[in-house]
Formats: sequence, C-alpha cells, structure tokens
Amino acid sequence: MATGKQVGEFSLKATSITLTPGPGGSVLVQGNFEGTSAAFGAILRTATFVSVGAKSGTFSVCAAAYLENGDTLTGNGQGTFESIGRHKWRLQELIDISDGRTFAVEGEIDLAARSWTGKIFERN
Repeated sequence: MATGKQVGEFSLKATSITLTPGPGGSVLVQGNFEGTSAAFGAILRTATFVSVGAKSGTFSVCAAAYLENGDTLTGNGQGTFESIGRHKWRLQELIDISDGRTFAVEGEIDLAARSWTGKIFERN
C-alpha cells in the first residue's frame, strides 16, 4: 500500500481495550492508543476492529497529533488487518488528515504487548 516517500514512524501503547458484540457474530475490539512520532509529535488513536476469529478483518481509526509547533492535526481512516503469527496483526490503512493530506500507514500490533508500531507514507 505504501506509494510514496516515508514521512515518519510511530510507536504507541494501548491505554484501554473494550470488546463488544458486533454484526454477524463478530466481535468489535476498540482500542485507545497513545505514543509519539518524530514527524508528528504526541499521537492519540482510537481504532475499532471488526473480527471473526481474529485472523483478519477491517478497522476504522480516529486520530489526533499534537505537533511540536503547537498545531493539532486530526484524521479519520480505515484499513485491513491480518494475523501474522502468535498474537500479532499486520495492518494497512489510509487516513485522511485535517490539513487535506492523505497518508498510507503500515503497521503491526502486538496484542500480548499491547503495542502498535508503524510507518507513515505520503499518498500519491
């Protein structure tokens, strides 16, 4: 999915996880994450994953970044995830940012460690 130049990386930790019944026997997993990115400062993300058996699925994300210069960016995106091993998911998403840009994001969630790391790319 990465189609442009890498503009940053991020490292986040889960601050809370909520599980609720979803459509068609699925489970909705909503996670709140916080962390940092050298390119975007402090980052907050809430992601909602729809999964049946946690092997693959879709997710939506809302995010905010608090830049070093005092500006704030927000964004909404969606993507897919797939299991890549014991308690690990690979994620791909597109996120539209409040300043008009769109980024492709590739990442990995370690469910046991409750961490989310990834790379951010310009979207061409």
